[in-house]
Amino acid sequence: MIDWPQALVLAVLQGLTEFLPISSSAHLVIPSLLLEWPDQGLAFDIAVHVGTLAAVVFYYRQDLRLISIAWLRSLAGAPSNGDSRTVWYLLLASTPVGLTGAFLGGFVEEHARNLPVIASTTLLFGLLLGFADRRARVTAGSRSLSFGVALFIGVAQALAPVPGVSRSGITITAALLLNMSRKDAARFSFLLSIPVISGSGAVKAWELIQSAEPVNWLLIGCASLVSAITAYACIALFLRLLDRIGMMPFVYYRILLAFILFAVWLA
Repeated sequence: MIDWPQALVLAVLQGLTEFLPISSSAHLVIPSLLLEWPDQGLAFDIAVHVGTLAAVVFYYRQDLRLISIAWLRSLAGAPSNGDSRTVWYLLLASTPVGLTGAFLGGFVEEHARNLPVIASTTLLFGLLLGFADRRARVTAGSRSLSFGVALFIGVAQALAPVPGVSRSGITITAALLLNMSRKDAARFSFLLSIPVISGSGAVKAWELIQSAEPVNWLLIGCASLVSAITAYACIALFLRLLDRIGMMPFVYYRILLAFILFAVWLA
């Protein structure tokens, strides 16, 4: 059972890293590997993910209202438009990672939560993000969403369960490689987190019910609130600075982090 300081540190880490292209799963695994912290448990995992889910839903509440209304109207026979098609794009792009989690989740948990894997994926996918961002500067990002684009992003997102890959990082990378603008890539990536986090949370909630794990409701409630506030601030600041700073600061951070992790592993 984790204590309050550990819970608050992990909640802040979850909120900061869920939407930045630096891998939240890696940053949550690293403290337990380096500091030998106890596993935070299913209830805590669910709580901090609920917090980040609440943050992105609240931030995009107007967008979600518009696309939901347009989608429901299209189901009732109204002409399809960009807003209604966005829902289908999100559902399509969410499918591959759902299949990965269902069939390979246990393998990833058993074999990929270690320093060599995290260091390697942090470096490799950080460099790929840098390549995509530099390419996006040249191509100027003129491509819009389509079913083919959504499928490509979804297939890329299937790698996200591996610690160090970064769900937001790999989806933004894929979008930039397809010549989407940074803001359009980030918006679709963040909207795509909603079905992904919801599905993952539902699976973990079912596991929690079956496990009968004891729950410290005050601790996980505070952790959820901390992760929500941190995640909301992170989304707002990231989108505000995106065109100004691009992805390279996160690429440099990933490269530095990877070399530190390799050094710790080899020490």
